[in-house]
Amino acid sequence: MKELLTRKECTAMRGIAILAIVLHNYCHFIGKIVQENEYQYFTSNNDRLWQVISNPDSLLPVHLLSYFGHYGVSVFLFLSGFGLVKKYESDASQPMGSIPFLRYSYLKLLRLLIVGFSIFICVDMVTPGRFPFHWDNVLAQLLMYINVLPEPDKIIWPGIYWFFGLMMELYIVYRLLLYRRSSWWVVALIAVCWLLQVACEPDGETLNRLRYNFIGGMLPFGLGLIVARIPILGKNNSQPGNVTGGRFFCYIECHRCNKRTVPLLWLLLAILSCVLVFAMCFNFQTWFWIPVFIIIGCVAMVKVMPEWLMKVFIWFGGLSAAMFVAHPIARKLFITVAWKQDIYDGLMLYIIATIALSWAVKQIIERIPKPTL
Repeated sequence: MKELLTRKECTAMRGIAILAIVLHNYCHFIGKIVQENEYQYFTSNNDRLWQVISNPDSLLPVHLLSYFGHYGVSVFLFLSGFGLVKKYESDASQPMGSIPFLRYSYLKLLRLLIVGFSIFICVDMVTPGRFPFHWDNVLAQLLMYINVLPEPDKIIWPGIYWFFGLMMELYIVYRLLLYRRSSWWVVALIAVCWLLQVACEPDGETLNRLRYNFIGGMLPFGLGLIVARIPILGKNNSQPGNVTGGRFFCYIECHRCNKRTVPLLWLLLAILSCVLVFAMCFNFQTWFWIPVFIIIGCVAMVKVMPEWLMKVFIWFGGLSAAMFVAHPIARKLFITVAWKQDIYDGLMLYIIATIALSWAVKQIIERIPKPTL
């Protein structure tokens, strides 16, 4: 009996995702670097991407991290959906009430947010480029409904913290609409969210607001729910809503004794995913589905990476929550090095400071009592 994703592999995927996010959020703050298409679709950004790939220079890695690094969020959303099913929909788990679950989920997120946000606003107040915080926006951030307000990209600071509002929305959607329901409900909701986005102007404000909220994150989150409900080979799984789309993955996992064929299949899948991600970013319709292949590629990576590298990503995965809330603080302090001196000098200092600060933030978070369900 073999799980599609083990606990260690999930932790390693979190490590890959947080490194992508941390590096992206530094690189895309540098003006001359290619910008990403995260909330809206700009053909000019794609033109710049093609230009730097066609004429590569020493900054090519920075361009690629800036453009593609934000897809680490999709991996986190996938793992969140995957984890919810494993935790709350197993045969042994007890039914949970909506209010206790949402209260627990909010306090779990607040426990992370309050530490990072408090340190950030102190740093922001004493460094150049101070942000004009308003009490109502601060309250909206702490209550995690700031995503639904007009012009979210101008009022959420640091911008990375939009993720907390998104997760709270997805928790609400999961408990009220998808908990222990058929996976076809998930497929239907993904389809509705896709249709709402595809009807928008590619570079319009409507699409921007939709993608700041659960509509933009439903695809990777829903994929996590569906994959977690796939019956495990050799187990009589009676969970509601199981789908049969996991036969290919179960076949691969069942034949792990073939030490040559299985890693090769995962390696080919990782390469194919990278090719498709690159090709799909140049079309508005296919751009919506890139997270699917980002997730497939990430799963394939953890299946083929050597043990020593797995341990590195597992370590970062264990630090990922603290690193997520801490890295905006380090960026505020060291981004000026990239602006005034050298991009790689600033990036190195930023990485070192982020790791050290994340470890310190983790010690603080662990001293805050954990909420109970």
